[in-house]
Amino acid sequence: MGQTDPRVERLSRLDACAVSDAMDKLGLAGVVTGLPPLSVARRIAGRVVTVKLDAGTAPPGPTRHLGTTAVAAAGPGEVIVVEQRSGIDAGSWGGILTQGARVRGVAGVIADGPVRDIDEAKALDFPVYARSCTARTARGRVVERGTNVPVRIGEIEVTPGDFVIADGSAVVFIPGGEIDRVLEAAQYIADREAAMAEAIRAGQPITEVMGASYEHLLKS
Repeated sequence: MGQTDPRVERLSRLDACAVSDAMDKLGLAGVVTGLPPLSVARRIAGRVVTVKLDAGTAPPGPTRHLGTTAVAAAGPGEVIVVEQRSGIDAGSWGGILTQGARVRGVAGVIADGPVRDIDEAKALDFPVYARSCTARTARGRVVERGTNVPVRIGEIEVTPGDFVIADGSAVVFIPGGEIDRVLEAAQYIADREAAMAEAIRAGQPITEVMGASYEHLLKS
């Protein structure tokens, strides 16, 4: 397991709203809503390791349980991102995978689909963001189509090695080639908003603070 990418450390000090605003400023798409934190209300950020699931059953012969390849490949500063858009009520993530990911130091999991064993994730203080919860097993219902392949989360195409930040507001994916620009823009926005908050605490009328600064914050 390698060291955390310094760009992940910078990203983790921001929040999803500042990063979303930066994406708007730069004309980039990446925001996905409807994937709330279901276990731990804690922000996560990291490089993306992907898993693609779909309807079906495992072929005959030796098989590897879905998600285990991603857990084995992931490490500190990385987030496992799972596509399970089959419409089938079956878990795309579960308790044993949570145990394995936690041992690996994975930052968290984001699943576009149902997850199970969420109480176990809570007990382990492991962040899971997902569409919904279920008790229904994946066995006989969904199978893994690939690990570290392109996936679709919400309306966003996500590639292995992209960056992601998730908190109570939304999940935001950042293309790997755009991370430096996004970090710079997001930090600028966060600093400006911090200064605006300080001006309000100092007694400046909010109409003046937001009228003068906020409406022009996303302009180039």
